[in-house]
Amino acid sequence: MTEAVTPDRRRFLTAGAAVLGATAAAQLWLPASARAAETPLPEGVFSLGVASGDPLPDGIVLWTRLAPDPLNGGGMPDQVVSVQWELAADRRFKKVVRRGTARALPEYGHSVHVDVRGLRPGRVYWYRFRAGGRLSPVGRTRTAPHPLGSGGTLRVALASCQNWQHGYFTPYADMLEQDPDFVLFVGDYVYESAPSATAVRRHEGTGEPYTLTQYRNRYAQYRSDPDLAAMHANAPWVVTFDDHEVDNDFAGEVPQDPDKQSHDAFVTRLTAAYQAYYEHMPVRATAIPNGPHIQMYRRLEFGSLVRLNVLDTRQFRGDQATGQAGAQDPALTMLGAEQKRWLLNGLRRSPARWNLIASQIMMAETDLKIGEGKLWYYDAWDGYQAERNALLEEFAGVRNPVVLSGDRHLTMISDLKRDFADPDSAVVGAEFVGTSIASNGDQDQAAFHAQFDPLRADNPHWKLIDAHRGYHLFDIRRDGIDARVRVVDTVLKPRATHSTLAALRVEAGRPGVTAV
Repeated sequence: MTEAVTPDRRRFLTAGAAVLGATAAAQLWLPASARAAETPLPEGVFSLGVASGDPLPDGIVLWTRLAPDPLNGGGMPDQVVSVQWELAADRRFKKVVRRGTARALPEYGHSVHVDVRGLRPGRVYWYRFRAGGRLSPVGRTRTAPHPLGSGGTLRVALASCQNWQHGYFTPYADMLEQDPDFVLFVGDYVYESAPSATAVRRHEGTGEPYTLTQYRNRYAQYRSDPDLAAMHANAPWVVTFDDHEVDNDFAGEVPQDPDKQSHDAFVTRLTAAYQAYYEHMPVRATAIPNGPHIQMYRRLEFGSLVRLNVLDTRQFRGDQATGQAGAQDPALTMLGAEQKRWLLNGLRRSPARWNLIASQIMMAETDLKIGEGKLWYYDAWDGYQAERNALLEEFAGVRNPVVLSGDRHLTMISDLKRDFADPDSAVVGAEFVGTSIASNGDQDQAAFHAQFDPLRADNPHWKLIDAHRGYHLFDIRRDGIDARVRVVDTVLKPRATHSTLAALRVEAGRPGVTAV
Protein backbone atom coordinates (compact mmCIF):
# COMPACT_ATOMS: atom_id res chain seq x y z
CA MET A 1 0.00 0.00 0.00
CA THR A 2 2.97 2.30 0.57
CA GLU A 3 3.78 4.47 -2.43
CA ALA A 4 7.30 5.52 -3.36
CA VAL A 5 8.45 8.89 -2.04
CA THR A 6 9.28 10.66 -5.29
CA PRO A 7 11.33 13.88 -5.41
CA ASP A 8 8.12 15.77 -6.14
CA ARG A 9 6.40 14.05 -3.19
CA ARG A 10 9.35 14.89 -0.92
CA ARG A 11 9.22 18.54 -1.91
CA PHE A 12 5.50 18.48 -1.11
CA LEU A 13 6.20 17.08 2.34
CA THR A 14 9.18 19.21 3.29
CA ALA A 15 7.75 22.41 1.93
CA GLY A 16 4.66 21.83 4.06
CA ALA A 17 2.25 22.39 1.19
CA ALA A 18 -0.30 20.27 2.98
CA VAL A 19 -0.26 22.47 6.04
CA LEU A 20 0.31 25.93 4.66
CA GLY A 21 -3.01 26.26 2.91
CA ALA A 22 -4.92 25.85 -0.32
CA THR A 23 -3.79 27.09 -3.70
CA ALA A 24 -4.92 30.38 -5.16
CA ALA A 25 -7.21 28.48 -7.49
CA ALA A 26 -9.22 27.40 -4.47
CA GLN A 27 -10.58 30.93 -4.24
CA LEU A 28 -12.92 29.88 -7.06
CA TRP A 29 -14.14 26.86 -5.13
CA LEU A 30 -17.62 28.28 -4.51
CA PRO A 31 -19.77 30.34 -6.88
CA ALA A 32 -19.46 34.07 -6.33
CA SER A 33 -23.04 34.26 -5.04
CA ALA A 34 -22.32 31.62 -2.40
CA ARG A 35 -19.10 33.34 -1.33
CA ALA A 36 -20.92 36.65 -0.99
CA ALA A 37 -23.56 35.04 1.23
CA GLU A 38 -21.02 33.68 3.70
CA THR A 39 -20.76 35.30 7.10
CA PRO A 40 -17.11 36.34 7.36
CA LEU A 41 -15.00 34.62 9.99
CA PRO A 42 -11.72 35.87 11.48
CA GLU A 43 -8.33 34.94 10.13
CA GLY A 44 -6.87 31.88 11.78
CA VAL A 45 -10.20 30.10 12.02
CA PHE A 46 -8.39 26.94 10.85
CA SER A 47 -5.54 27.43 13.31
CA LEU A 48 -5.79 23.84 14.54
CA GLY A 49 -5.19 22.39 11.08
CA VAL A 50 -6.81 19.35 9.52
CA ALA A 51 -6.68 15.62 10.10
CA SER A 52 -8.13 12.34 8.92
CA GLY A 53 -8.61 8.98 10.56
CA ASP A 54 -10.03 5.46 10.85
CA PRO A 55 -9.58 4.48 7.17
CA LEU A 56 -11.99 2.03 5.61
CA PRO A 57 -11.72 0.51 2.13
CA ASP A 58 -14.42 2.92 0.97
CA GLY A 59 -14.27 5.69 3.57
CA ILE A 60 -12.34 8.06 5.77
CA VAL A 61 -13.08 10.56 8.53
CA LEU A 62 -12.07 14.16 7.78
CA TRP A 63 -11.57 16.50 10.74
CA THR A 64 -11.07 20.15 11.55
CA ARG A 65 -12.14 22.56 14.27
CA LEU A 66 -12.95 26.23 13.86
CA ALA A 67 -10.91 28.12 16.48
CA PRO A 68 -9.62 31.64 15.70
CA ASP A 69 -8.67 32.07 19.38
CA PRO A 70 -7.63 28.49 20.20
CA LEU A 71 -6.13 29.01 23.68
CA ASN A 72 -9.18 30.88 24.95
CA GLY A 73 -12.00 28.45 24.30
CA GLY A 74 -11.84 28.77 20.51
CA GLY A 75 -13.20 32.26 19.96
CA MET A 76 -16.18 31.27 17.83
CA PRO A 77 -19.67 32.79 18.10
CA ASP A 78 -22.32 30.71 19.83
CA GLN A 79 -24.00 29.64 16.61
CA VAL A 80 -23.96 26.87 14.03
CA VAL A 81 -21.51 27.48 11.18
CA SER A 82 -21.68 25.82 7.76
CA VAL A 83 -18.38 24.31 6.64
CA GLN A 84 -17.87 23.20 3.04
CA TRP A 85 -15.50 20.32 2.37
CA GLU A 86 -13.96 18.77 -0.72
CA LEU A 87 -12.08 15.54 -1.36
CA ALA A 88 -10.10 15.07 -4.56
CA ALA A 89 -7.99 12.47 -6.33
CA ASP A 90 -5.25 15.06 -6.94
CA ARG A 91 -3.67 17.70 -4.76
CA ARG A 92 -4.66 20.51 -7.16
CA PHE A 93 -8.35 19.57 -6.77
CA LYS A 94 -8.96 19.21 -10.50
CA LYS A 95 -10.53 15.79 -9.91
CA VAL A 96 -12.95 16.35 -7.03
CA VAL A 97 -14.66 13.08 -6.13
CA ARG A 98 -16.75 14.13 -3.11
CA ARG A 99 -17.91 17.44 -1.66
CA GLY A 100 -20.51 18.56 0.82
CA THR A 101 -21.42 20.80 3.73
CA ALA A 102 -21.02 19.99 7.41
CA ARG A 103 -22.42 21.84 10.42
CA ALA A 104 -19.93 22.98 13.04
CA LEU A 105 -21.92 23.02 16.28
CA PRO A 106 -20.99 25.20 19.25
CA GLU A 107 -21.87 22.39 21.66
CA TYR A 108 -19.00 20.36 20.13
CA GLY A 109 -16.53 23.22 20.04
CA HIS A 110 -17.23 23.88 16.34
CA SER A 111 -15.41 20.67 15.49
CA VAL A 112 -16.18 18.95 12.19
CA HIS A 113 -16.14 15.18 11.63
CA VAL A 114 -17.05 14.25 8.05
CA ASP A 115 -17.46 10.51 7.46
CA VAL A 116 -16.88 10.29 3.70
CA ARG A 117 -17.98 7.07 1.98
CA GLY A 118 -18.09 5.72 -1.55
CA LEU A 119 -14.33 6.00 -2.10
CA ARG A 120 -11.97 3.60 -3.84
CA PRO A 121 -9.83 1.27 -1.72
CA GLY A 122 -6.11 1.76 -1.31
CA ARG A 123 -6.13 5.27 -2.79
CA VAL A 124 -4.52 8.55 -1.85
CA TYR A 125 -6.85 11.56 -1.62
CA TRP A 126 -6.52 15.24 -0.79
CA TYR A 127 -9.08 17.27 1.16
CA ARG A 128 -9.80 20.79 2.42
CA PHE A 129 -12.44 22.85 4.19
CA ARG A 130 -13.92 26.31 3.73
CA ALA A 131 -15.91 28.44 6.19
CA GLY A 132 -16.72 32.12 6.39
CA GLY A 133 -14.58 32.95 3.40
CA ARG A 134 -11.55 31.23 4.94
CA LEU A 135 -9.71 28.24 3.52
CA SER A 136 -8.19 25.46 5.54
CA PRO A 137 -4.82 23.85 4.99
CA VAL A 138 -4.89 20.98 2.51
CA GLY A 139 -4.74 17.48 3.95
CA ARG A 140 -3.62 14.22 2.40
CA THR A 141 -5.12 10.86 3.36
CA ARG A 142 -5.67 7.36 2.05
CA THR A 143 -8.22 4.59 2.27
CA ALA A 144 -7.62 1.02 3.47
CA PRO A 145 -6.90 -1.71 0.91
CA HIS A 146 -9.63 -3.70 -0.79
CA PRO A 147 -11.23 -6.20 1.62
CA LEU A 148 -10.17 -9.10 -0.57
CA GLY A 149 -6.68 -7.76 -1.19
CA SER A 150 -3.94 -10.03 0.17
CA GLY A 151 -0.70 -8.61 -1.17
CA GLY A 152 1.33 -5.46 -0.87
CA THR A 153 2.84 -3.73 2.12
CA LEU A 154 1.20 -1.82 4.93
CA ARG A 155 3.42 0.76 6.62
CA VAL A 156 2.34 1.69 10.16
CA ALA A 157 3.89 4.21 12.55
CA LEU A 158 3.36 3.58 16.28
CA ALA A 159 3.40 6.66 18.53
CA SER A 160 2.41 7.61 22.08
CA CYS A 161 3.13 9.87 25.03
CA GLN A 162 3.77 13.44 23.89
CA ASN A 163 4.23 15.68 26.92
CA TRP A 164 4.37 19.29 25.72
CA GLN A 165 6.37 20.37 28.75
CA HIS A 166 9.08 17.75 28.23
CA GLY A 167 10.08 18.72 24.71
CA TYR A 168 9.28 19.38 21.08
CA PHE A 169 7.54 16.75 18.98
CA THR A 170 10.55 16.33 16.68
CA PRO A 171 10.02 12.59 15.93
CA TYR A 172 7.06 13.54 13.74
CA ALA A 173 9.37 15.37 11.31
CA ASP A 174 11.08 12.07 10.56
CA MET A 175 7.80 10.15 10.55
CA LEU A 176 6.55 12.52 7.85
CA GLU A 177 9.50 11.58 5.65
CA GLN A 178 8.82 7.86 6.16
CA ASP A 179 5.29 8.34 4.76
CA PRO A 180 3.30 5.74 6.73
CA ASP A 181 -0.04 4.49 5.48
CA PHE A 182 -1.45 5.40 8.88
CA VAL A 183 -0.33 6.46 12.33
CA LEU A 184 -1.42 4.37 15.31
CA PHE A 185 -1.46 6.53 18.44
CA VAL A 186 -2.01 4.50 21.60
CA GLY A 187 -2.40 7.12 24.30
CA ASP A 188 -1.32 10.23 26.20
CA TYR A 189 -1.96 12.67 23.37
CA VAL A 190 -2.09 15.51 25.92
CA TYR A 191 -1.00 15.69 29.54
CA GLU A 192 -3.20 17.09 32.27
CA SER A 193 -0.32 18.34 34.43
CA ALA A 194 -0.20 21.93 35.65
CA PRO A 195 2.20 24.45 34.07
CA SER A 196 5.82 24.15 35.21
CA ALA A 197 8.17 27.11 35.35
CA THR A 198 11.12 24.84 34.49
CA ALA A 199 9.50 23.11 31.51
CA VAL A 200 10.97 23.12 28.01
CA ARG A 201 7.59 24.43 26.84
CA ARG A 202 5.13 25.58 29.48
CA HIS A 203 1.57 24.28 29.59
CA GLU A 204 -1.13 26.88 29.05
CA GLY A 205 -3.48 27.83 31.88
CA THR A 206 -2.87 28.07 35.58
CA GLY A 207 -3.39 24.48 36.72
CA GLU A 208 -4.72 21.10 35.67
CA PRO A 209 -7.73 21.07 33.32
CA TYR A 210 -11.07 20.12 34.87
CA THR A 211 -13.65 21.88 32.71
CA LEU A 212 -14.49 21.45 29.05
CA THR A 213 -12.99 24.83 28.13
CA GLN A 214 -9.78 23.99 29.97
CA TYR A 215 -9.42 20.67 28.18
CA ARG A 216 -10.16 22.37 24.85
CA ASN A 217 -7.38 24.88 25.51
CA ARG A 218 -4.93 22.11 26.37
CA TYR A 219 -5.69 20.21 23.13
CA ALA A 220 -5.44 23.42 21.14
CA GLN A 221 -1.97 24.07 22.52
CA TYR A 222 -0.78 20.59 21.57
CA ARG A 223 -2.28 20.93 18.11
CA SER A 224 -0.14 24.02 17.56
CA ASP A 225 3.03 21.95 17.40
CA PRO A 226 4.08 22.24 13.72
CA ASP A 227 5.46 18.71 13.39
CA LEU A 228 2.34 17.18 14.90
CA ALA A 229 0.13 19.34 12.65
CA ALA A 230 2.07 18.30 9.56
CA MET A 231 1.82 14.60 10.40
CA HIS A 232 -1.92 14.89 10.96
CA ALA A 233 -2.27 16.59 7.59
CA ASN A 234 -0.35 13.92 5.68
CA ALA A 235 -1.69 10.54 6.84
CA PRO A 236 -4.78 9.13 8.54
CA TRP A 237 -4.54 8.39 12.26
CA VAL A 238 -6.07 5.61 14.36
CA VAL A 239 -6.22 6.79 17.96
CA THR A 240 -7.06 5.65 21.45
CA PHE A 241 -6.48 7.30 24.82
CA ASP A 242 -4.69 6.29 28.00
CA ASP A 243 -4.76 8.10 31.36
CA HIS A 244 -3.24 11.56 30.86
CA GLU A 245 -6.03 12.67 28.54
CA VAL A 246 -8.05 12.71 31.77
CA ASP A 247 -6.08 12.16 34.98
CA ASN A 248 -2.93 10.18 35.75
CA ASP A 249 -3.54 6.50 36.60
CA PHE A 250 -7.33 6.72 36.71
CA ALA A 251 -9.32 3.49 36.43
CA GLY A 252 -12.92 3.55 35.26
CA GLU A 253 -14.55 6.22 37.41
CA VAL A 254 -11.86 6.09 40.10
CA PRO A 255 -9.36 8.98 40.05
CA GLN A 256 -5.72 8.71 41.04
CA ASP A 257 -6.48 10.60 44.25
CA PRO A 258 -10.05 9.81 45.42
CA ASP A 259 -9.32 11.60 48.68
CA LYS A 260 -9.04 14.84 46.69
CA GLN A 261 -11.60 14.23 43.91
CA SER A 262 -15.05 13.05 44.88
CA HIS A 263 -16.81 10.57 42.63
CA ASP A 264 -19.28 13.17 41.37
CA ALA A 265 -16.51 15.68 40.70
CA PHE A 266 -14.46 13.10 38.83
CA VAL A 267 -17.44 12.03 36.71
CA THR A 268 -17.87 15.67 35.74
CA ARG A 269 -14.18 15.79 34.84
CA LEU A 270 -14.44 12.59 32.80
CA THR A 271 -17.39 14.03 30.90
CA ALA A 272 -15.42 17.15 29.98
CA ALA A 273 -12.25 15.23 29.08
CA TYR A 274 -14.01 12.71 26.85
CA GLN A 275 -15.90 15.40 24.99
CA ALA A 276 -12.72 17.40 24.37
CA TYR A 277 -11.04 14.21 23.18
CA TYR A 278 -13.81 13.54 20.67
CA GLU A 279 -13.77 17.17 19.51
CA HIS A 280 -10.07 16.99 18.64
CA MET A 281 -9.72 13.50 17.17
CA PRO A 282 -10.55 12.24 13.64
CA VAL A 283 -13.02 9.60 14.80
CA ARG A 284 -16.52 8.61 13.74
CA ALA A 285 -19.80 9.61 15.33
CA THR A 286 -19.83 6.28 17.18
CA ALA A 287 -17.31 7.96 19.52
CA ILE A 288 -19.57 10.87 20.50
CA PRO A 289 -19.49 10.63 24.31
CA ASN A 290 -22.49 9.78 26.41
CA GLY A 291 -21.67 11.72 29.56
CA PRO A 292 -18.68 10.07 31.26
CA HIS A 293 -18.55 7.26 28.68
CA ILE A 294 -17.06 7.08 25.20
CA GLN A 295 -16.94 4.19 22.72
CA MET A 296 -13.30 3.75 21.82
CA TYR A 297 -12.57 0.06 21.29
CA ARG A 298 -13.13 -0.85 17.66
CA ARG A 299 -11.77 -2.94 14.80
CA LEU A 300 -10.30 -1.92 11.44
CA GLU A 301 -9.44 -4.18 8.52
CA PHE A 302 -6.62 -3.68 6.01
CA GLY A 303 -7.40 -6.18 3.27
CA SER A 304 -6.76 -9.75 4.37
CA LEU A 305 -3.31 -8.68 5.51
CA VAL A 306 -4.10 -7.01 8.86
CA ARG A 307 -6.92 -6.93 11.38
CA LEU A 308 -6.36 -4.15 13.92
CA ASN A 309 -8.11 -4.44 17.29
CA VAL A 310 -7.99 -1.10 19.13
CA LEU A 311 -8.47 -1.58 22.88
CA ASP A 312 -9.73 0.66 25.66
CA THR A 313 -7.78 -0.28 28.78
CA ARG A 314 -9.04 2.62 30.96
CA GLN A 315 -12.82 2.84 31.06
CA PHE A 316 -13.62 -0.72 32.11
CA ARG A 317 -10.70 -1.66 34.34
CA GLY A 318 -11.00 -2.27 38.04
CA ASP A 319 -8.99 -0.05 40.33
CA GLN A 320 -5.40 -1.14 39.93
CA ALA A 321 -3.71 -3.44 42.42
CA THR A 322 -1.09 -2.28 44.88
CA GLY A 323 0.42 -5.68 45.66
CA GLN A 324 1.04 -9.16 44.29
CA ALA A 325 -2.13 -10.71 45.69
CA GLY A 326 -4.27 -8.02 44.08
CA ALA A 327 -2.48 -8.35 40.75
CA GLN A 328 -3.30 -12.06 40.70
CA ASP A 329 -6.95 -11.65 41.74
CA PRO A 330 -9.03 -13.50 39.09
CA ALA A 331 -11.90 -11.05 39.60
CA LEU A 332 -9.83 -8.05 38.52
CA THR A 333 -10.44 -6.99 34.91
CA MET A 334 -8.68 -4.70 32.50
CA LEU A 335 -11.13 -4.93 29.60
CA GLY A 336 -14.48 -5.64 31.19
CA ALA A 337 -16.58 -8.62 30.17
CA GLU A 338 -18.10 -7.13 27.01
CA GLN A 339 -14.84 -5.83 25.53
CA LYS A 340 -13.00 -9.05 26.39
CA ARG A 341 -15.68 -11.10 24.62
CA TRP A 342 -15.49 -8.75 21.61
CA LEU A 343 -11.71 -9.09 21.44
CA LEU A 344 -11.64 -12.87 21.75
CA ASN A 345 -14.35 -13.32 19.12
CA GLY A 346 -12.44 -11.04 16.76
CA LEU A 347 -9.21 -12.94 17.25
CA ARG A 348 -10.73 -16.40 16.97
CA ARG A 349 -12.66 -15.61 13.79
CA SER A 350 -10.08 -13.43 12.10
CA PRO A 351 -9.36 -14.15 8.43
CA ALA A 352 -6.33 -11.84 8.50
CA ARG A 353 -2.72 -12.85 8.09
CA TRP A 354 -1.70 -10.59 11.00
CA ASN A 355 -3.76 -9.83 14.08
CA LEU A 356 -2.63 -6.60 15.69
CA ILE A 357 -3.78 -5.53 19.15
CA ALA A 358 -3.39 -1.85 20.02
CA SER A 359 -3.03 -1.81 23.81
CA GLN A 360 -2.36 1.40 25.69
CA ILE A 361 -0.27 -0.40 28.29
CA MET A 362 2.43 -3.09 28.25
CA MET A 363 1.35 -6.73 28.09
CA ALA A 364 4.69 -8.53 28.60
CA GLU A 365 5.93 -9.04 32.13
CA THR A 366 8.19 -6.49 33.83
CA ASP A 367 9.91 -8.08 36.83
CA LEU A 368 11.55 -5.23 38.75
CA LYS A 369 13.14 -7.48 41.38
CA ILE A 370 16.62 -8.91 40.80
CA GLY A 371 16.87 -12.60 41.66
CA GLU A 372 14.24 -14.67 43.44
CA GLY A 373 10.68 -13.41 43.64
CA LYS A 374 8.72 -10.91 41.57
CA LEU A 375 8.02 -7.20 41.74
CA TRP A 376 5.61 -6.00 39.08
CA TYR A 377 4.67 -2.69 37.52
CA TYR A 378 0.98 -2.56 38.40
CA ASP A 379 -0.24 0.11 35.97
CA ALA A 380 0.18 -2.40 33.15
CA TRP A 381 -1.13 -5.86 32.29
CA ASP A 382 1.11 -7.18 35.10
CA GLY A 383 -1.44 -5.67 37.46
CA TYR A 384 -4.25 -7.73 35.88
CA GLN A 385 -2.52 -11.07 35.50
CA ALA A 386 -5.41 -13.51 35.48
CA GLU A 387 -7.00 -11.76 32.52
CA ARG A 388 -3.63 -11.23 30.81
CA ASN A 389 -2.67 -14.88 31.21
CA ALA A 390 -6.01 -16.08 29.86
CA LEU A 391 -5.54 -13.81 26.85
CA LEU A 392 -2.05 -15.19 26.21
CA GLU A 393 -3.50 -18.72 26.33
CA GLU A 394 -5.81 -17.66 23.52
CA PHE A 395 -2.86 -16.26 21.54
CA ALA A 396 -1.58 -19.80 21.10
CA GLY A 397 -4.49 -20.42 18.73
CA VAL A 398 -4.44 -17.04 16.95
CA ARG A 399 -2.69 -16.43 13.65
CA ASN A 400 0.31 -14.11 14.09
CA PRO A 401 -0.73 -11.97 17.08
CA VAL A 402 1.33 -8.82 17.62
CA VAL A 403 0.65 -6.29 20.41
CA LEU A 404 1.47 -2.62 19.87
CA SER A 405 1.66 -0.61 23.11
CA GLY A 406 2.81 2.62 24.69
CA ASP A 407 2.74 4.25 28.14
CA ARG A 408 6.23 3.34 29.39
CA HIS A 409 8.20 6.17 27.71
CA LEU A 410 10.64 3.42 26.75
CA THR A 411 11.20 1.06 23.87
CA MET A 412 10.53 -2.41 25.26
CA ILE A 413 10.27 -5.13 22.62
CA SER A 414 9.45 -8.60 23.90
CA ASP A 415 8.40 -12.12 23.15
CA LEU A 416 4.99 -12.83 24.65
CA LYS A 417 5.08 -16.04 26.69
CA ARG A 418 2.18 -18.34 27.33
CA ASP A 419 3.10 -18.31 31.03
CA PHE A 420 5.66 -15.81 32.31
CA ALA A 421 5.94 -17.79 35.56
CA ASP A 422 7.49 -20.66 33.56
CA PRO A 423 10.83 -19.79 31.87
CA ASP A 424 10.34 -22.69 29.44
CA SER A 425 6.85 -21.61 28.44
CA ALA A 426 6.10 -21.32 24.72
CA VAL A 427 6.32 -18.02 22.88
CA VAL A 428 2.84 -17.12 21.58
CA GLY A 429 3.32 -13.63 20.14
CA ALA A 430 5.35 -10.43 20.01
CA GLU A 431 4.98 -7.03 21.61
CA PHE A 432 6.38 -3.65 20.63
CA VAL A 433 6.14 -1.05 23.37
CA GLY A 434 6.85 2.21 21.58
CA THR A 435 8.93 4.86 23.22
CA SER A 436 7.51 8.34 23.77
CA ILE A 437 7.38 11.21 21.33
CA ALA A 438 8.55 13.65 24.02
CA SER A 439 7.64 12.42 27.52
CA ASN A 440 10.66 12.15 29.86
CA GLY A 441 12.60 14.49 27.58
CA ASP A 442 16.21 13.66 26.74
CA GLN A 443 16.65 10.78 29.15
CA ASP A 444 20.01 9.94 30.74
CA GLN A 445 20.95 6.78 28.81
CA ALA A 446 23.65 5.70 31.24
CA ALA A 447 21.29 5.99 34.20
CA PHE A 448 18.61 4.06 32.32
CA HIS A 449 20.91 1.16 31.52
CA ALA A 450 22.32 1.14 35.05
CA GLN A 451 18.76 0.63 36.29
CA PHE A 452 17.39 -1.76 33.66
CA ASP A 453 20.33 -3.84 32.40
CA PRO A 454 20.60 -5.76 35.72
CA LEU A 455 16.94 -6.76 35.26
CA ARG A 456 17.45 -8.48 31.92
CA ALA A 457 18.33 -11.84 33.45
CA ASP A 458 14.97 -11.83 35.21
CA ASN A 459 13.18 -10.78 32.01
CA PRO A 460 14.70 -13.00 29.31
CA HIS A 461 11.73 -12.31 27.03
CA TRP A 462 12.94 -8.71 26.54
CA LYS A 463 14.58 -8.47 23.12
CA LEU A 464 15.36 -4.74 23.16
CA ILE A 465 15.08 -1.99 25.77
CA ASP A 466 16.03 1.64 25.20
CA ALA A 467 15.22 5.14 26.48
CA HIS A 468 15.59 7.40 23.42
CA ARG A 469 12.62 9.42 22.22
CA GLY A 470 11.03 8.47 18.90
CA TYR A 471 8.54 6.00 17.43
CA HIS A 472 8.36 2.56 15.80
CA LEU A 473 7.86 1.96 12.08
CA PHE A 474 6.49 -1.30 10.69
CA ASP A 475 6.45 -2.61 7.13
CA ILE A 476 3.94 -5.44 7.17
CA ARG A 477 3.92 -8.08 4.44
CA ARG A 478 2.43 -11.55 4.28
CA ASP A 479 5.74 -13.23 5.11
CA GLY A 480 6.74 -10.99 7.99
CA ILE A 481 6.88 -7.65 9.75
CA ASP A 482 10.04 -5.57 9.45
CA ALA A 483 10.24 -3.13 12.35
CA ARG A 484 12.52 -0.15 12.84
CA VAL A 485 13.00 1.82 16.03
CA ARG A 486 13.39 5.41 14.86
CA VAL A 487 14.90 7.81 17.41
CA VAL A 488 15.95 11.44 17.70
CA ASP A 489 19.04 12.88 19.37
CA THR A 490 17.02 15.51 21.24
CA VAL A 491 13.55 16.84 21.91
CA LEU A 492 14.85 19.91 23.73
CA LYS A 493 15.17 21.86 20.49
CA PRO A 494 12.75 22.36 17.58
CA ARG A 495 15.03 20.41 15.21
CA ALA A 496 16.67 17.04 15.71
CA THR A 497 18.79 14.40 14.01
CA HIS A 498 16.96 11.16 13.28
CA SER A 499 18.34 7.63 13.01
CA THR A 500 17.42 3.95 13.17
CA LEU A 501 18.37 2.57 16.56
CA ALA A 502 17.50 -1.04 15.74
CA ALA A 503 15.85 -3.25 13.15
CA LEU A 504 13.80 -6.31 14.10
CA ARG A 505 11.60 -8.86 12.38
CA VAL A 506 8.60 -11.01 13.15
CA GLU A 507 8.26 -14.00 10.82
CA ALA A 508 4.80 -15.17 9.83
CA GLY A 509 4.02 -18.45 11.55
CA ARG A 510 6.91 -18.10 14.02
CA PRO A 511 5.85 -16.24 17.18
CA GLY A 512 8.37 -13.86 18.69
CA VAL A 513 10.84 -11.18 17.65
CA THR A 514 14.35 -11.45 16.25
CA ALA A 515 16.96 -8.72 15.78
CA VAL A 516 18.12 -8.05 12.23
